[in-house]
Amino acid sequence: MRAASPRQVTTVQATDAAVAANRFGLGASPGELQALRSDPRGALRAQLDRTAPLIAESLPASHLLLAQAMARREAATGAAQAGNQVATAVQVVRDLYLPAYTAEMLARFSQAVTSPRSFLERLTHFWSNHFAVSVDKLVVLGLAGAMEREAIRPHVLGNFADLLVAAEQHPAMLLYLDNQQSIGPASAAARRAGRSGREPGLNENLAREILELHTLGVDGGYLQQDVRELAALLSGWSIGGEQGRFKGGEPGHFHFRDSFHEPGTRVLLGRRYAEDGLAQGERALRDLALHPATARHVATRLTRHFVADDPPPQLVERVAGAFLRSDGDLPSTYRALLDASESWNEPLSKYKTPSDYIHSAWRALQLPVARKDLRVFEQLGQRPLQPGSPAGWPDRSADWDGAAALMKRLEWAQQLSARLGSRHDARELASLSLGPNWSRDADQAVARAPDAAQALTLWLASPEFMRR
Repeated sequence: MRAASPRQVTTVQATDAAVAANRFGLGASPGELQALRSDPRGALRAQLDRTAPLIAESLPASHLLLAQAMARREAATGAAQAGNQVATAVQVVRDLYLPAYTAEMLARFSQAVTSPRSFLERLTHFWSNHFAVSVDKLVVLGLAGAMEREAIRPHVLGNFADLLVAAEQHPAMLLYLDNQQSIGPASAAARRAGRSGREPGLNENLAREILELHTLGVDGGYLQQDVRELAALLSGWSIGGEQGRFKGGEPGHFHFRDSFHEPGTRVLLGRRYAEDGLAQGERALRDLALHPATARHVATRLTRHFVADDPPPQLVERVAGAFLRSDGDLPSTYRALLDASESWNEPLSKYKTPSDYIHSAWRALQLPVARKDLRVFEQLGQRPLQPGSPAGWPDRSADWDGAAALMKRLEWAQQLSARLGSRHDARELASLSLGPNWSRDADQAVARAPDAAQALTLWLASPEFMRR
């Protein structure tokens, strides 16, 4: 077999560098492709050094925001009952939460644009979407960003079981799926409620989403009885600091309400869990985390996100095998993805979501991040942390490449280019951001543009820049 020529080796390394920056990262910044070229895979592996990706530390903790929201809501409700002219409790919470959401999203956007470890940023966004909460529900508007900081980021380079427990116990998740009010029918709280004529009950929302979305997957072999059993296991998982029957616990923190918990032994997927309060539910989650169906589900979602809408079955199995062999160690799982030739074979196989598109443009152009720039995400159809359902944002091209969505990108590209065109050389930017994936035809089209603004528009609107 003839050895590859130096030129062929250089071309492969340049292509892999572009894949590393754009598929595994959030887009190439100037000089990044050149830095990656010597060892693209090694550079990505080096990011898996078990140091959590950093973000602004000045942002408020979720429990402090939630405690403030509780106090303000109670004050507003009390004043209204007394007949005073006050803002509604909903307005009071929105006034507190909207600035917090804005600050979180600015920090998140800035991190995505400036981080030299954008593989870790993409992984953080992936897991945040896997454990999705949506800010169109007011009670999580101020908490969703904090959940990403507090429950997702610290575990991106850890173990999936720890990530799972942290996500399900975060106040944002509990409030989003209403588990803080879930009361077992045979619990002490239910018996008291029965004597007073109330009819509390189990809420199955969290249990269903854990099985369908977070662990086994919709085809994972669970039954409705398993949903019911998991809901019983998780009854009592709540938040401290409320009043009345919800009184107790540290305000805004996760709190296990033993009086809400359904007593007794539970059977989930054929496995028995003896009564043990909070630990009973945690053991069930840790077992779900290492179920073979969970490994397949996680591997499918990872490979679909990073490689192709319909990932090669052998790649899914390889990543799932690494997940199981390592007992859910996430860096081991990521390394299996990085080591697979299928992950590098087809550049530009994924169509960028609006968020990907925006991040890659900002990184390539080295634009500063300002509050007004957050409007771009909504303009292009992907407001941060607002997928609209627990299923999260979709991850296939067909969900994003419609004619109306494409027209919005073109209009935005024209607006941005009109403002920036004279400051940039579009052909140079194309080479720096896409490397060998920038085609000769696209380069010639940009070269023929009548002015710098139109050249920049053609680069931003090119099929090559739209994909990763």
